Amino acid sequence: MTKNLLFALLFSAFSFLNAQNSTENELEFIETPEQIDNYLSLKKSKDNKLITFNEEKHKTILAKELFGLPKGEIKTVTTNFEKTVYKVVEKTKTSHYRVAYIYLDGSKYNVTELNELRTKIINQYKNGAPFDFLAKRYSMDGNANKGGDIGWFTQGDMHPEFENEIINGHHALNDIYTLDIPEKNWYYVVLHTHDPKNISEIKVLKIVEPIK
Repeated sequence: MTKNLLFALLFSAFSFLNAQNSTENELEFIETPEQIDNYLSLKKSKDNKLITFNEEKHKTILAKELFGLPKGEIKTVTTNFEKTVYKVVEKTKTSHYRVAYIYLDGSKYNVTELNELRTKIINQYKNGAPFDFLAKRYSMDGNANKGGDIGWFTQGDMHPEFENEIINGHHALNDIYTLDIPEKNWYYVVLHTHDPKNISEIKVLKIVEPIK
């Protein structure tokens, strides 16, 4: 609390004594999460925020340019109406995982029916039926519309028991298997579609100012 207050006071004094300083100069002093929070509280606007970019999910020209910057580097984009300043405050690589699944609601079937249906689904897949077709036909949640693909996820994004099987179950690429979370009545057929992958992520402080 004391550190945060001290930073706010120092920043206010710095801004007062350097009224002509640009946002770029101000951002040179912003590094820690506490400093970022305080700076955003002083620069109150819904447009000012800390953004996380994922190299797999974000493919825009801007994102690619930001990924090319070293940590601490600043990029400014100016239009006729506003100036947007980006500062890369963190760069990491995180293990990501990816599978496709068919979800079956255990409250709709008994255990015997569930296992018979999952055996049927697995046999159809092994006999040449595309997994995305089977997911759209059998899966009982909204992910069916995506053919069962859940996209890249990191540890902590999913239910712990689901994650543990995906991450620590020693499944090879293209393995198909069942996964049960009986206390939730969640039952799955899972296709191991991708090997684990280290994906770069960056955290970027974005500050927008109108041009007067």
